[in-house]
Amino acid sequence: MALALLFAVLMGLKVWRDGLKTLHAVTAVGNETGAYWAKRSGAASEARPVPPRTTASGAAVFATPEQMKDDYLAAKEARRFSRLQRRVARRKERGQLQSLRDIKALEDVG
Repeated sequence: MALALLFAVLMGLKVWRDGLKTLHAVTAVGNETGAYWAKRSGAASEARPVPPRTTASGAAVFATPEQMKDDYLAAKEARRFSRLQRRVARRKERGQLQSLRDIKALEDVG
């Protein structure tokens, strides 16, 4: 009986120690992953800074529908042109051929 109790206690200690080792390994992996994503998000925010907002929050409540539509269309065109510039720069950096549509769009703008 005592031998069975000693065996159960030793197995319990072994399971406890193995569980702690596993917990420490999971914590280390979590810390590494967190550091990796913090570095990636920092690099992404440095690569593409967010322009400051030109409108105040809640301004849409007091604006006319025509003004809101004009603001929306202007922002939409700005986003489209920004994507176009990034696409052309990316292709130029990689040495890829440019799309004729992209070249004509850039010529039309300026």
